[in-house]
Amino acid sequence: MSVESPFIISIPQESLSLLQQKLRLVTFPDELDDAGWEYGAPLTDIRRLVTRWSNGYDWRYHEAQLNMELPQFTRDIDVGGHGMLNVHYVHKKSDAEYAIPLLFVHGWPGSFFEARKLVPLLTRGSPDHPSFHVVAISLPGFGFSEAPRKKGFNLDQYAEVCNKLMLSLGYNEYVTQGGDWGFIITRRMAHLYGPKYVKAWHTNFPGGTPPSLLTQPLSFLTVLFHFLFPSLNPQMQAGFDKTQKFIQSGSGYNAIQGTKPQTLGYSMADSPVGLLAWIYEKLVGWTDGYAWDDDEVLTWISIYWFSRAGPTAAARIYYEVGGGNALNLGKLMGTPEYTASIPHGISRFPGEVAILPKSWAKSNRKIVFDREHERGGHFAAYERPVDVCGDLREMFGRGGPAFGVVKGRDGYNSE
Repeated sequence: MSVESPFIISIPQESLSLLQQKLRLVTFPDELDDAGWEYGAPLTDIRRLVTRWSNGYDWRYHEAQLNMELPQFTRDIDVGGHGMLNVHYVHKKSDAEYAIPLLFVHGWPGSFFEARKLVPLLTRGSPDHPSFHVVAISLPGFGFSEAPRKKGFNLDQYAEVCNKLMLSLGYNEYVTQGGDWGFIITRRMAHLYGPKYVKAWHTNFPGGTPPSLLTQPLSFLTVLFHFLFPSLNPQMQAGFDKTQKFIQSGSGYNAIQGTKPQTLGYSMADSPVGLLAWIYEKLVGWTDGYAWDDDEVLTWISIYWFSRAGPTAAARIYYEVGGGNALNLGKLMGTPEYTASIPHGISRFPGEVAILPKSWAKSNRKIVFDREHERGGHFAAYERPVDVCGDLREMFGRGGPAFGVVKGRDGYNSE
């Protein structure tokens, strides 16, 4: 079994100096009058953030805060066909003796940082609600994890790394939570490793498969009726409209990262301002009016800039999963062949980039918990950590649909 090594974020001073040098040499593009967000990240926003990044933002302070709040480690994981990868992760234990092991899986353009606000909530022991031992992995190629060196690192490999990490920590039974790629990877884990190891899974990125006349005749006829008479279900129509708008005008990043990530990578690896603009657009566009503090944004981006393999490595997941083609987002969100018989919980947020009918998620999953929230977007664990935590506590708590799924671990402190 591989050995766990404590990890402290400590970016070399020469890397900080190089960043400052690059920021001083920035050349900004021009911008059309009254462009706003229509053409991408506004020049005024990027100028302000660059000014703060180069004069006032204190990485050492934020680095120290992360090290203080989040116990971090690395461990070598042997991945079939890809050799040994050194993987970074947060591992925060609850003081509840029988806490439930939970794996948090981020997506792009996220990192372990997405779990920062959620970790202290989930690990808080109580006789009144379940608590969790939380493991927040940095996926290979993201954050401070080593990146794959060979082509073909696909969903099965990401799932393998995640499962082997949990087993190496002594969690032979555990549950998962994820959004974005975290949803797609944990769904694959539910298919491959449930119910033996993965006992239940929860997501804030519901996805779903369009019903067919053979598999879900009632749902199929309902959707057909809606398309014929869209005014009868304005909520469903609004969801379809939002999803279509995202595919048409908000998914260009997917086409680029899914086809030529290396070409884009030269800009992300060489220009901190280019990287900032590329990700900042998503942070604002994919959240539900979240009031981003400039230092929050810069810490999020700095983790990418200072990442072990550089920001290009994280973008390659789109290429590998899509086989060198722009991902079919609808198919990826559905993927009916990935069945999962273990209990599945869903938290729905109105600011999500794609909103599909509830019935679409039922074709290949055992849904036991489904909750709609009034606020929140794509980065729900970071935007609305109290809501996500509350849903997990309800799903796995006494009287909840997934109570007791991990043998001998109900999550409660004794009275």
